[in-house]
Amino acid sequence: METYLPPNRQLSVKAIAMATKTTAHEDTYAGWLVAQMYLAGSNVATKKARGKVTASAIDELIFHGFILAGDEINCYAEIIRLNRTSLTLHVEAWAHRSSQRQKIKVTEGIFTFISVDDNYEPRSIPGR
Repeated sequence: METYLPPNRQLSVKAIAMATKTTAHEDTYAGWLVAQMYLAGSNVATKKARGKVTASAIDELIFHGFILAGDEINCYAEIIRLNRTSLTLHVEAWAHRSSQRQKIKVTEGIFTFISVDDNYEPRSIPGR
């Protein structure tokens, strides 16, 4: 597995992969990782939208590697497209092996969120 340099942008979510989230082969469930990436994307989207957001799509989800129990997971999210009511983000997940110093990009994907009001109706993003 290739080691990369982590992205030069703000960290959005940090979590530890626990043994209770692993498969019989001792790697972490992909669904758990996607949930962490969703949280990272929604965190950034909520701040930009200045309010509630909901997911509308996940595209181009690519798994580059695996996560083991005990790995520290760092998720980075960057807005790549901003529309009147939606935001599209590139989200990357990196694993920091507890037994090594290396950081490995394990997953990346494109997440789209819609800015919504309290009734979950689309609303304009302030400043757009």
